[in-house]
Amino acid sequence: MIRLKDVEMEYDNGTRAIKGITLTIEDGEFVFLVGPSGSGKSTIIKLLTGEVEPCAGRIMINGFSVSNISEKQIPLMRRTLGVIFQDFRLIEKKTVYDNLAFVMRAVGASPKEIRKRIPYGLGKKADSYPTELSGGEQQRVAIARALVNNPNTIIADEPTGNLDPERSLELMSLLVKINELGTTVVVVTHEKDLVDRFGKRVVTIDSGHVVNDSVGGYVGGHIHG
Repeated sequence: MIRLKDVEMEYDNGTRAIKGITLTIEDGEFVFLVGPSGSGKSTIIKLLTGEVEPCAGRIMINGFSVSNISEKQIPLMRRTLGVIFQDFRLIEKKTVYDNLAFVMRAVGASPKEIRKRIPYGLGKKADSYPTELSGGEQQRVAIARALVNNPNTIIADEPTGNLDPERSLELMSLLVKINELGTTVVVVTHEKDLVDRFGKRVVTIDSGHVVNDSVGGYVGGHIHG
């Protein structure tokens, strides 16, 4: 479960990105996070992944309190999260295999565990470098990396931003399947057609506030259930 309670976030330059957000995402839910550019969506992702810390309020992720987590617990919390970034964030100087191994090592997986988990499904691509792959292939590696630690929550930040409509639909369908197997999925997107098509819970953020939270699509920033 993800719970934000009265969360505030202000950057060093004085920008108040999040203004008292309270939000709960239950285990096994599929949630779209939508809103205009600069609304605070990306900051929420950074808060959930521990990239930044809130100035006020509490964040609980899968049983861990982000605000007062010990150093020892950070890898354990990260193990419960898989993150898919728009720009993939694959390490260019590492092979596909090493990109996945790197993520597993970061959460304390043993070499034996890494060897056991990774070769499955990679085929000949395991020894390729990200620059040798197409956009779609890079995206698949990014998804494999997000899933490799068996997380119970997947966070996808504009995952279809660099893909054509057909690939976007393919990716969203895959995320729906992952969700149907019991994984919580949170997708940040501005692609209205995809949101409308899947009929899931939609949380709309604007100017650092939750302005709407319901099931259905959204039209022009307003949701229609």
